[in-house]
Amino acid sequence: MTNATVLIVDDEMGFVDTMAKRLEKRNMVVFKAFEGDAALQQLEQHPEIQVVVLDMKMPNKDGLTVLQEIKESYPLVEVIMLTGHATVPTAVEGIQHGAYDYLMKPCSFDVLNEKILEAVSLKEEHETEAIEERIEGITQRMA
Repeated sequence: MTNATVLIVDDEMGFVDTMAKRLEKRNMVVFKAFEGDAALQQLEQHPEIQVVVLDMKMPNKDGLTVLQEIKESYPLVEVIMLTGHATVPTAVEGIQHGAYDYLMKPCSFDVLNEKILEAVSLKEEHETEAIEERIEGITQRMA
């Protein structure tokens, strides 16, 4: 059974490949991107992506900019920020812009795996709420 569909975004190719292999062993479907614009293209091409694991420091676009663009276009996709350069202000800013969580590299694989599964559950809850709100709106218009 598939646990999650994840997009890993990081300019460190070795890190992305290693994480992808480990997550795939946990029956996750994993997509990869090595910079922000490629991540946005992956989200457009693969609407089944549930969670993005997003590095903060990347060339061209930083993680906060990409996070804002993801949340603007794909508000139900959960984003876990991952960085080796964390500061309290950037962590707070990431959460304020809609990140589900903010983890420091190197982080325990088990912790990352657990955060991904929690984020998938939250996304599913939000999708259910959105459907219920639409049904309620339709029902009210019909009354």
